[in-house]
Amino acid sequence: MQRSVLVVEDDHDIAELIRLHLQDLGLEVVVCSDGVAGLERALGRSWDLLVLDLRLPGIDGLELCRRVRLRGKYTPILMLTARSTEMDRVLGLETGADDYLTKPFSVIEFIARVKAILRRVQHLAAGTASNLRMLRVGEIEIDLEQRSVRCGGRPVELTAREFDLLVHFAQHPGRVFTRAQLLDQVWGLQHEAYEHTVSSHINRLRAKIEPLPTAPRYLLTIWGVGYRFASA
Repeated sequence: MQRSVLVVEDDHDIAELIRLHLQDLGLEVVVCSDGVAGLERALGRSWDLLVLDLRLPGIDGLELCRRVRLRGKYTPILMLTARSTEMDRVLGLETGADDYLTKPFSVIEFIARVKAILRRVQHLAAGTASNLRMLRVGEIEIDLEQRSVRCGGRPVELTAREFDLLVHFAQHPGRVFTRAQLLDQVWGLQHEAYEHTVSSHINRLRAKIEPLPTAPRYLLTIWGVGYRFASA
């Protein structure tokens, strides 16, 4: 089945450039030029990827990203922006974007990022289909199909990125991951500037799944190296 991409970009030339190159990859591409129409399209059907400009008329890319994530069904998001400050990059990633490109960007880099995201999603889907529908570690129950988590019998609300991070750890209990490895394998990124994003996600995940976040039972810090998930 042909994979589909929604591009929400108000710069006509950039939107058409993106459309042409995504179509060259064999993808179905729909383009919207404002945030209101983009949100309606994004929520109206399933997409394999959303490409969102940060500055959009009507509803900006950050708010659009937030509302898409509130729906619950995971859709990968690549965010584009003319802003280049570290805080803007972090805001995009913390809001739920899978990756972030600052304009002007090279077409080669854009295509590489798109391919990396689609490969990661395909890998996760294949793992879900071939492995168990449920993962259980200690008191944590992870439903891969419903993308839901229960801890000690109570439901736990996780963001899409927190869920992917937890699944990655739960599928590799006992293995130590550096921040760079987690960026590459969960975010699909390779950039040292984003490594603090991993730490902030770890802290938020601990607050949601650990009986005592200050003395973690599951997500353990291996000082000077990274993190390990204990099969407690």
